[in-house]
Amino acid sequence: MEYRRFGRTNEMISVITLGGMRFKNGWVPPRDHLPAESIKNCIETTRQALELGINHIETAHGYVKSEHLYGMALKELNVPRDQYKMMTKGAPMTADETKELVESQLNALQLDTIDFYGWHGINNAERLKAAVKTGGPVETLYRLKEQGVIRHIGFSTHAPLEIILQALNTDLFSFVNLHYYYFFQRNLAAVQLAGEKDIGVFIISPNEKGGLLWKPSEKVRQLTHPLTAIEFNGRFCLGHPAITTLSMGMHEPEHFAQNLAILNGEHYLSDDEQTVKAEMDVSLNAISSRCTLCSECLPCPEDINIPEVLRFRNLLEGFDMEDYSRYRYNMLEEKGHWFPGSFADKCTECGDCLPKCPENLSIPQLLKETHRRLFDRKAYFKSKLMDIAKKIYSLLPYRLRH
Repeated sequence: MEYRRFGRTNEMISVITLGGMRFKNGWVPPRDHLPAESIKNCIETTRQALELGINHIETAHGYVKSEHLYGMALKELNVPRDQYKMMTKGAPMTADETKELVESQLNALQLDTIDFYGWHGINNAERLKAAVKTGGPVETLYRLKEQGVIRHIGFSTHAPLEIILQALNTDLFSFVNLHYYYFFQRNLAAVQLAGEKDIGVFIISPNEKGGLLWKPSEKVRQLTHPLTAIEFNGRFCLGHPAITTLSMGMHEPEHFAQNLAILNGEHYLSDDEQTVKAEMDVSLNAISSRCTLCSECLPCPEDINIPEVLRFRNLLEGFDMEDYSRYRYNMLEEKGHWFPGSFADKCTECGDCLPKCPENLSIPQLLKETHRRLFDRKAYFKSKLMDIAKKIYSLLPYRLRH
């Protein structure tokens, strides 16, 4: 295993993090009801990760059962506390809520101290303001740090680049969890700023959100050869010295080999990687009517996330990434601030975006074309039914939910 310094935290952590989002039945409430197969899955996965030298474990209150599962697994495995670093996250909105939430998370994890606590989801200006307001959550986290309950404070984000830069420039945070991959390079400036400020950089889900890379398109498979898509993307990320670790949601034994294959003895700019990247760049630069993701077209009067929709078009045109693009596109209108924006068929052709585009793209035409290619009506209605079911569940009396 390889280890890197996690920015100003000065903690040495593995370049591969064991992410806790994907254990069996992990998203099924209630959070403290732990089926035997879920516990077994977490114990076996955690044991294998620790044996391979992974010393950084990540979870969040929002991952439903995950904190409780880790609490059970680490107790069962009797792991010495100094052999791993625990990261968890939460999005409390007040001082009192922060103290109550952290206490409940410590109980779930069966720990006295959390190594890294991230304010979960600084995804827009409103949430940034709520997190850092005087007397608010982050200030309370600092008081908990003084008490020894939390060791380091950071944030996770799915925000537009300008909001991430604002959050980094508050100088309140020691680490940031963000998206950055070969197929999503929009946040490069945030990675660079974090490096300049000695803020640790944690990359969120490089295999799934980075492109469903365990099942790449045939074109991506050929372009990344002799590497796998996972190896290429992982090494692309670790080629940035500011990046410390990549979070992998490993939950089956076979996941470890394909992810550990990214390790390259710190030589992440070797000839193989450079050759593959050059081939990938040729396909990227050959895309007709390519959106450069500058975001000058925003805001859209119909709340269409134009750069993200056109990024999916780029991936279709340049890399035949239909599965990934369809999967992500159909998440619009269901994830709120985590993945904002309306479907592209809401475009009224008002023309507001056209004079702003430095590439002079026919944006309304490209939006509607992309919607026709990617919208999945069955997936859309299935997600709506799931949302209704979750809302009904949340309205049930406590005794029925537990």
